Amino acid sequence: MSPYFSRLCSLLAPLYGEGEARAIAFLVLEEAFGVGRTSVYADKVRDFSEEEEQRYLNICQRLAAFEPVQYVLGHADFAGNRFRVQPGVLIPRPETEQLVDLGLAALEALRAAGKAQPRVFDGGTGSGCIAVSLALRCPWAGVEACDFSEEALAVARDNAVRLGAKVAFRRQDLLAPWPERPPYDLIVSNPPYILEEEQREMEPNVLRYEPASALFVPDADPLRFYRALAHAAVEGALAAGGTLAVEINRAQGTETVALFDSLGLHHATLHTDCFGNPRFVTAQRR
Repeated sequence: MSPYFSRLCSLLAPLYGEGEARAIAFLVLEEAFGVGRTSVYADKVRDFSEEEEQRYLNICQRLAAFEPVQYVLGHADFAGNRFRVQPGVLIPRPETEQLVDLGLAALEALRAAGKAQPRVFDGGTGSGCIAVSLALRCPWAGVEACDFSEEALAVARDNAVRLGAKVAFRRQDLLAPWPERPPYDLIVSNPPYILEEEQREMEPNVLRYEPASALFVPDADPLRFYRALAHAAVEGALAAGGTLAVEINRAQGTETVALFDSLGLHHATLHTDCFGNPRFVTAQRR
C-alpha cells in the first residue's frame, strides 16, 4: 500500500474513523495528485516531486487541524457539477441535491401548464449550488439569488460564470423587508436552521471552518427564516400557484408545516431526504 495513502489514513483515522479517513485519503490523492485507487491498491504510486511533497505535507497539516477536505481541495461536487468553495462559504451537502429536484419538479409542472419563462429565487445562495444547478437544468427559467455575505456572493458569481449558468445575484438579508420585484414562480432556500444548542454535538471541522451565520439560529427562534420566507411569499414575493421549497432541520418538520399553514400557504408537505430524515417542506401560494 502506498506510504502516502497509509500516512494520510493514520493521520485522519483518530479524527474521522477508519472508513472516512480512507475515503478522504483516496479523494486527496486522486484530486490533488492524479493518483487513482488502482495505483494505491497495487502499490504503484510514483514518488512525488519536491514541490508535490511540500503540497502533500501542507494538505496533511490542514486536514490534521480538522479543515474540511472540500476547503483543502477548493471544491465540492454537487448535482453533477464542481463548485468552488472556501472558508466563509457553506459546503454543499449531498442531501441538498434533493431540494434542487423538488424545485425542478415544480418548474416542470409550471412549464407543462403553459408558463414559458418562470421566475426563480434562491434565498441564501452560499456557493450558488442551488441557483446554478436550477439555471443549468432549466435555461428557460429566469433565476435570481441572494446572500447576506459578499464573500459568498463572489464565490457564487464565480461558480455561475465557470459553469455557464445565467443567474442574477444580489446582496439581501432574508430577515429584512424584501425589495420590490415581480413575483417569483419558485422560491427555494436552504437557510440557517441548526440550533445553537446543537453545536456541542457537531464535529470540529464544521464548527471551526464553516460560517456560523449560514448554519445557526437562536434556540428561542428556530423558525425565524422560514417565517420570513413565508411572510414574503404570501405578501407578494411568490406568484399565485407558485411554490416555496425549503430545506429544514429534521427536528422541525411538523413545526415548519404548521407555520406555513398558519401563515396562509397551501398544501404544505414534508419530504424526507436520501437518508430517510424529514428534510424538506414545499408549499404553494393560493
